Amino acid sequence: MKGTVLGGTNNTFSVECEDKVTRLCAIKGKQLKSDTRYYNPLAPGDIVKVEPDEIDEEKGLVTELLPRKNAFLRWNVKGRTPQVLASNLDYLLLVTTPDEPPFRPRFIDRELAQAECQNLVPVIICNKYDLPAASDIDFQNRLTDWENLGYTVLRISAKTGEGLSDLANLIKDKTCALVGQSGIGKSSLVNVLDNSCVLKTGSLSQKYGRGQHTTTKGTLLRLHLTESLVGGLKNAVTSIIDTPGIRRFVLNDISGDDLAMYFREFKPLIGKCSFGMSCKHQTEPGCKILEAVHAGVISEERYESWLRIREEIISGNWKD
Repeated sequence: MKGTVLGGTNNTFSVECEDKVTRLCAIKGKQLKSDTRYYNPLAPGDIVKVEPDEIDEEKGLVTELLPRKNAFLRWNVKGRTPQVLASNLDYLLLVTTPDEPPFRPRFIDRELAQAECQNLVPVIICNKYDLPAASDIDFQNRLTDWENLGYTVLRISAKTGEGLSDLANLIKDKTCALVGQSGIGKSSLVNVLDNSCVLKTGSLSQKYGRGQHTTTKGTLLRLHLTESLVGGLKNAVTSIIDTPGIRRFVLNDISGDDLAMYFREFKPLIGKCSFGMSCKHQTEPGCKILEAVHAGVISEERYESWLRIREEIISGNWKD
């Protein structure tokens, strides 16, 4: 029968099967057929075929991974292989904050580039919007830049409830992944979206202003949305994959030369420069991307972000 992977590690996975039984499953033969070697054989959201155990109804074997509609990946530096964080998504929810932990727009730009590469639909969630830092002009300008590119940006606060109805109505009946650095408030968001759900929330490291890892492995959660957030609608549901907090997001399968393809505002101009496809978009005369930056069509902040991410790819020296 078919089933949906809820989570797991190594060779043991929790699979919600189509007969409504959630089984603890190992992989038959300990290895699945795949064209790519991944850090993890299965990810939350994967659809698999399961062979139920004849003796124990709550156990089984995964015999096959069915083709993914899409997947969100990163390069796992430790394992030196791609790592699938979540699959079969309607939305990729990229969570950021104005502060606590500090705002990291280049982190979001990396995630957006990976989302564009994987043909995912990203939504930028600015949590902790009640903090004073949310009024900072540079912060607001970056949010506006993303909105001008056509990305949906939601300004919310798990603490005050601001914007949560917009988020709940967006994700109703959808499968989404919450992605972001540690301490950004992903678990707190889950707790308010479904007030019967209680996930452990963490605090920031006082020394570094970084979050502590409270979610250690990705898990697909079936949430019953709090009625007040969806206009009193009863039994409204969503599926959220809560991913572990990420300190370094390293792009997967994107070269320095190809990065411009995954910046929305750059893509229409690629190949139109005087030097054609060989243009590096840095000092070349007749570069259409540089002309767009000078004309204010492409923001200087996004161009600088592209330059720095490109250098990270080429040098292999990724920043936190």
